[in-house]
Amino acid sequence: MDSIQLTGIRCYGYTGYLPEEQVLGQWFEVDVTLWLDLSPAGKSDDIEHTLDYRTTISLVQELVKTSKYCLIERLADAIAEGILQQPLVEQVKVKLSKPAAPIPMRYCRGSCCGSA
Repeated sequence: MDSIQLTGIRCYGYTGYLPEEQVLGQWFEVDVTLWLDLSPAGKSDDIEHTLDYRTTISLVQELVKTSKYCLIERLADAIAEGILQQPLVEQVKVKLSKPAAPIPMRYCRGSCCGSA
């Protein structure tokens, strides 16, 4: 199975366990790996035969911006569910990071990763 990786999608959102996170928001970084058959696009050189990256990136940014979940695991699951609704995508892996997670440790980055 072929795959496309979209990494470093940066978005501002309001998901977090602490009330301040859902009011003030924070930056998130998202990496997604999408599994699909790329052979038709490889033969035709036609964007209609593959996944338009812009659609996936816009979906991720919109979900991060508008969701107010307590856990990043839930947000990552919502992103995976949304991506799987796109034609051609058979499987997805989402890595969601909070580069400035509000926990009292230096140089800490909270993240979760799962696939569907």
